[in-house]
Amino acid sequence: MFTIIGLMLTGMLLGYLLRKRNLSKIHKVITVLIWVLLFILGIEVGGNEQIIKGLHTIGLEAVILTIGGTLGSVIAAWTLWRALYKRKGGQA
Repeated sequence: MFTIIGLMLTGMLLGYLLRKRNLSKIHKVITVLIWVLLFILGIEVGGNEQIIKGLHTIGLEAVILTIGGTLGSVIAAWTLWRALYKRKGGQA
């Protein structure tokens, strides 16, 4: 847990120190890294026999929680994007 917090704080410090530089390609790099992490997560889940054997027991509740969590995240991100974009004077 301390490793995760340390990495997050290090990223925040680097972001603060590099805030005046033109990092226009960073969004593409972040997107690619997220896709790679999701792919690796899929490999890990697919390689775990216990998870694969228990897929049929997940149930409706897990599906509802997954869909609800995803929709909630999308709505929150969209709302935040609109709020921040309007603050800069642009049109969303």
